[in-house]
Amino acid sequence: MELTLKEYLSGLKGQRVAVVGIGVSNTPLIKLLVRAGVKVTACDKRTREQFDGQAAALESLGVELHLGPDYLDGLRNYSVIFRTPGLRPDVPQLLDAVEHGAVLTSEMEVFFQTCPCRIIAVTGSDGKTTTTSIIAGLLEKAGYNTYVGGNIGRPLLADAEGMSPEDMAVVELSSFQLMTMDRSADIAVVTNLAPNHLDVHTSMEEYVTAKQNIYRHQNAGGLVVLNHDNDITRGFAADAVGEVTFFSRRERLEKGVFVEDGAIWVSDDNGIRKVLPLLDILLPGDHNVENYMAAIGAVNGLVPDEVIRAFASSFQGVEHRIELVRTLRDVRYYNDSIASSPSRTIAGLRCFPEKVILIAGGYDKHIPFDTLGPEIVEHVKKLFLTGATAAKIRAAVEASPNYAPGAPEIVEIDDFRETVLAAHKAAEPGDVVILSPAGAAFDKFKNFMERGAFFKEIVNGLE
Repeated sequence: MELTLKEYLSGLKGQRVAVVGIGVSNTPLIKLLVRAGVKVTACDKRTREQFDGQAAALESLGVELHLGPDYLDGLRNYSVIFRTPGLRPDVPQLLDAVEHGAVLTSEMEVFFQTCPCRIIAVTGSDGKTTTTSIIAGLLEKAGYNTYVGGNIGRPLLADAEGMSPEDMAVVELSSFQLMTMDRSADIAVVTNLAPNHLDVHTSMEEYVTAKQNIYRHQNAGGLVVLNHDNDITRGFAADAVGEVTFFSRRERLEKGVFVEDGAIWVSDDNGIRKVLPLLDILLPGDHNVENYMAAIGAVNGLVPDEVIRAFASSFQGVEHRIELVRTLRDVRYYNDSIASSPSRTIAGLRCFPEKVILIAGGYDKHIPFDTLGPEIVEHVKKLFLTGATAAKIRAAVEASPNYAPGAPEIVEIDDFRETVLAAHKAAEPGDVVILSPAGAAFDKFKNFMERGAFFKEIVNGLE
């Protein structure tokens, strides 16, 4: 910590401050700045009408609004600009402002600068939220006063002033948040990496480079926990400044976290010990075994093993992540709306021993579906496709070496509700119906949470 939040906010008084993007993370930031006496201009591409009453509410606090298509114009007139994670830092208006002396930052960057306690940060292509939730839950059960936020939950900057050095902050970080981070977590976790968000990132290389900021700026006392089974993350160890802990589901490690004889083991400076029998993990799927290994690597030495075992036997997971919605006439319905990439859908399909009825398709993030096609052929009995990527997923399935017409049966329906109802109609006793889209939700919904909630509403209304 270089300075306290109070000191940081005091330094903003008298400066022109712009907050770009009035969203989930930046609305609390705007209110925090206003309470500290900072004059704020809030910029957003949406029009005043699209904000309903929120625009007037912000103006009543003394916030100046700059709304509409030209919301990025004039940023060179501000000395400090807070960027929303969804806005690339290299858009011309931001680059121009920086060239004219503006400091470009974000809510999360300032939190890392002012947080007085240890930070455990989690990133990756898949498993970020579940791993973050497991780490936070383990720390809480072990008696730590724990704050959870970042890309999950709520922004944490406003809490920084009330934190003590003995507390723990656990944050999930997206590649968009990490792009401009120049500080790293005390303990950094990278669950895995695969192509993702290539509709926003200019290349896979840029995506990977952004992820590396989670550990790149650590000192010698830092720790980075890496997936040894993933070629990309395994390579991160070469330029890690602090300690490296690997985890592997595939092989025994001389030092790290691994699976052997039906349990998760830890090998460290104190020897080798069995920490968690796999049968004690309530969450299904090999990917959740990996999530627990990553979490154990992060909290090793902080959380007693008996706490880990007790937690694993009761933790039911996070909403929208292979979430059992209901069982109706011996048909189980699962909501895996978080699966916005092929790798996540593959992990979900592998959770079930039987072939499933899959509902897939969504917004096109320009990720290839080559690897998904064969997995669908192997694990799916009936495939219902909807959304912008329906045709691409169908093509990947039909191009798979083991595909035969009708195996699986493929149905395309544009309307989401009708797709779910058709999958329900096709289900027989003993079947599993799972929404696992392999694409983002933006073609039809605001986000994956809205998509998952709508799926649950439909399923819970079935008779």
